[in-house]
Amino acid sequence: MKKLKLSAFLVIFTIALTLTCFVKAQTPAQNMKTFFDSEVPGIKVQVNATEETQPTQNITVVLNLNGQTNVYVKSLNLSIFGFVNGTNKILMRSIIDSNFPLNYSSKEYNRTFPVPEHVWDTTYGEIVLTYSAKYEIVTVDFDKLTLGFTMTHVKNVYLEELQNKLDSLKEKYQLLNNSYWQLNGTYWQLNATYESLNQTFWELQQNYTSLKGSTDNTRTAATVLAITTVFFVATTIYMVMRKPKEYW
Repeated sequence: MKKLKLSAFLVIFTIALTLTCFVKAQTPAQNMKTFFDSEVPGIKVQVNATEETQPTQNITVVLNLNGQTNVYVKSLNLSIFGFVNGTNKILMRSIIDSNFPLNYSSKEYNRTFPVPEHVWDTTYGEIVLTYSAKYEIVTVDFDKLTLGFTMTHVKNVYLEELQNKLDSLKEKYQLLNNSYWQLNGTYWQLNATYESLNQTFWELQQNYTSLKGSTDNTRTAATVLAITTVFFVATTIYMVMRKPKEYW
């Protein structure tokens, strides 16, 4: 019973390990792209590489050579270039080999390397081959046959970062602009209210001045009337007091 359980465990473990290895083997291919697939006399050349990456991350390059006849390669040089700041060309990696036969057979080179910092935009590959190809009784020599092609696109993360900052600033500007117009609208409302209150104040001031003038006139008239009344009373009393006495 224990042996059965152990056997079942080993089978499950083996299947899981196989699936894991399969997933790991398939994952890089999901980001791979064929950038060059062509034939030169006697050789089929194919280059697959990481489709897109960014500075400080990796590029994987797979070079396949397939001999279509009796081929002898004297030298092979695959150079991969990047561009600092998208302009200045630099060599990032080379694949070099020499003196090997490729007689109706294939050879593969698989390399992974990091992208230098501040390198972005499209990378460039260049293959230089020196070889001989034999066709029946005729051998043809090829000296420094050069093949060039564009490769992996390196994202400009620095520009994207600046773009994100610019978008953030635009959003903040829009919010501030909206707040400004809201405050501006409030200001004009308050200004209109102020003008209305100011107009009312001056109207009340004018009414107060008018009423004050009327009050002053009333007070003056009352004072004159009072003085006249007092004078009249005093005169009357005086006349009464001055009336001649009758002698009987």
